[in-house]
Amino acid sequence: MVSFERIVSGDVSVAVVGLGYVGLPLAISLAKHFSVIGYDQHTQRIEELRRGNDHTGEVSLEALSNSTAYFTADPRLLEKAGVHIIAVPTPIDAHHTPDLVPLLMATRTVASFMQRDSVIVYESTVWPGATEEKCVPVLENVSGMRFGKDFTVGYSPERINPGDKEHTLENVVKIVAGSDNMTTALLAGLYGKIITAGVHVTSSIMVAEAAKVIENTQRDLNIALMNELAIIFNSLGIDTGEVLAAAGTKWNFLPFSPGLVGGHCIGVDPYYLTFKAESLGYHPQVILAGRRINDSMGKFVAEACVKELIRKGACVREAKVGILGFTYKENVPDIRNTRVIDIINELKEFGIEALVHDPIADNEQAIREYEISFSHLKDFQQLDAVIVAVPHKDYSFIQPKQLLKWFRDAGNTLVLDVKGFFEPAVMEAAGLELWRM
Repeated sequence: MVSFERIVSGDVSVAVVGLGYVGLPLAISLAKHFSVIGYDQHTQRIEELRRGNDHTGEVSLEALSNSTAYFTADPRLLEKAGVHIIAVPTPIDAHHTPDLVPLLMATRTVASFMQRDSVIVYESTVWPGATEEKCVPVLENVSGMRFGKDFTVGYSPERINPGDKEHTLENVVKIVAGSDNMTTALLAGLYGKIITAGVHVTSSIMVAEAAKVIENTQRDLNIALMNELAIIFNSLGIDTGEVLAAAGTKWNFLPFSPGLVGGHCIGVDPYYLTFKAESLGYHPQVILAGRRINDSMGKFVAEACVKELIRKGACVREAKVGILGFTYKENVPDIRNTRVIDIINELKEFGIEALVHDPIADNEQAIREYEISFSHLKDFQQLDAVIVAVPHKDYSFIQPKQLLKWFRDAGNTLVLDVKGFFEPAVMEAAGLELWRM
């Protein structure tokens, strides 16, 4: 196995495979201490990074410009690395089944060029056991090398929270595990150089995989509970935010809020765990129930909008609704698995015209992936309702008086606030009717 001393000396490089939200910050951080090759199969991404631009917003122009990491789309350069860290997406398909195609493609690429004594590390979320069940055989078959003799593997799950400038890569504890003790020690030393919060070593790769997948499963379930409570409280005619604020005065009440659950992590990872559980003959109850609730919330918001429009005497089939925000979460340009699309599609089922605005999402990507073309805020006129779906900080300039100008009838307004962007008292004082989830 490659020695830590050779990595520190720069005799061999560390390769980061996949330069997205996870891989790029990792490559930049590692390059402060080691020789780093940043590989991505998309030449457009490499050209962007070489120009000093990161469309994800996770790495600054200054950090990119000052980094010694070498970015490339040429897989042959992976031959120079002794450690390969794979950080690619692990999505699900239309049937909520884990899709390992990106992970296994990256594994094949590494296996085609890795040297003997290499260490291959996975940061992607998988079900417990997947690294050794699925990835190791590919590494062996493509490289012609033997696992445990010619190469070893490790697992160190990513904990990136896109858009979060407080909980960064360096100040969040890093879980590390290796296929043997020497690999574990190597990874602890490697990550220990960049993680100021320290590393946590687990006894096996499977334990580390399980720890990662339950982090997001727990959050998904907590949000699902809040969403179900929001449905109940909406039926009761009481404000969920006020209820949660009151309950939160108890010291052990956990601070979660209702909302749309999308993106490439929280709404996806639980299915990796349930997939493995079902393969073992156990059908999870609570986890899948939480997923059903969270996946239904876009429909719930749209139906609430329709009901309120009917109550206010609007002609639903002639109604026009403005939607603020399209990304899966605020202040992040990522539109993968955004649940705002569920609101839009449901409104269309009722014949409602939906205008969508997002200040940071890529319009071309939205057209390509969802057939949604963004509108300008100047087009928000003669509206019957406004849905604040994703409260980007770029919307902080919007004041109630401006909202009033968007409506068809300033005396008959409706603002649906999915995440509590506006203060109820302020909206009421401005004469705006507010619905909150």
